[in-house]
Amino acid sequence: MVAQRQRSIVNILIVKLSAIGDVVHTLPSLAALRHLYPQAHITWVVEEAAADLIKGHPYLDRVLVSRRKYWQEDLKKGNLFENIKEIRLFVAVLRDRNYDLVIDFHGLFKSAVLAWLSGGARKLGFQSMQEGSGLFYTEKIPEDMGKHAVDRYLDFPAYLGAKSVKMEGVNAPEFLIPVNERNVQKVSALLTKSHLDIDEPFVAMNPVALWNTKLWRQDRFAMLADRIAGELNIPVVITGSAQEKPYAEAIIKRVNTAKVVDLAGRTTLKDLACLYRQAALVVTTDSGPMHIAAAAGTPVVALFGPTDPRRTGPYGRGHTVISKTLPCSPCFLKQCRTRECMEGITVEDVWEVVKEKLREETETA
Repeated sequence: MVAQRQRSIVNILIVKLSAIGDVVHTLPSLAALRHLYPQAHITWVVEEAAADLIKGHPYLDRVLVSRRKYWQEDLKKGNLFENIKEIRLFVAVLRDRNYDLVIDFHGLFKSAVLAWLSGGARKLGFQSMQEGSGLFYTEKIPEDMGKHAVDRYLDFPAYLGAKSVKMEGVNAPEFLIPVNERNVQKVSALLTKSHLDIDEPFVAMNPVALWNTKLWRQDRFAMLADRIAGELNIPVVITGSAQEKPYAEAIIKRVNTAKVVDLAGRTTLKDLACLYRQAALVVTTDSGPMHIAAAAGTPVVALFGPTDPRRTGPYGRGHTVISKTLPCSPCFLKQCRTRECMEGITVEDVWEVVKEKLREETETA
């Protein structure tokens, strides 16, 4: 029965629009679907911000990029005709295949509408009915919010008949970010231009997050970087997007050594994955880059405040989460007057963990 159902699946559409971390969390489900349906044509519709992570992915046949945020901003400016023309073209491309199966991993109104617009025969989503999304599906599965997001998304291929991949008795989902030789060469050139030896270990530091409540103070990142570079003699590379560069520059101004370099705004998402693979350790806030680092297989020290690491922490073994247990945690608030959870994490807290993780890495090497 399962084999017959698998053979009937010819065209699959994955809907997971954003954000960076959420797209990373969906990669193991893509791998599971590809192994379950090796001959199927698989399309993934994604928004621009995270599209680089899956373009050129060997398990995908096509990537459709939704420019929803651009369309919204442009419509506000009164550019109605051109936007409607582009949106109609996007929907036409979305509908140009007869999808046997559409899976909405996102579970919001915006994604459920795309699943519906695709015209797919089977539209699969969560039972949660968040924003009314469940009204657009033909099949629904339970959403267990007690699970990590990676495992929650893997419930979809499991429902379809996929088996869990096990390694040494634990789940070992496949995170494949399609970096290529150009990414490797670019990262090597960036490190060389920053006067870093590409064969020597370094610590990557991602200090920025989308929510204000997830941020750790710039002066504390600077003090931590100084201690890593000064006391351990290990260079520190600060990463971030072009929009986050002012935040990174503010940290650089506070450091007292040339062994802390700023690469914010100089890497694509694939470059970042390649850079993190070469790092000995990544120190980061709860952010998309944190998930890229974990997917790259590099040990992560993650600073958590308002969110729940059991649901969205760095996935896999070898990572450490630093957080302060408060009566209000996790609150999931994007604004907070005190930011007590992040303020309570001291430089010494992080320094002790970083020292221990680097010692473990040295002994392993």
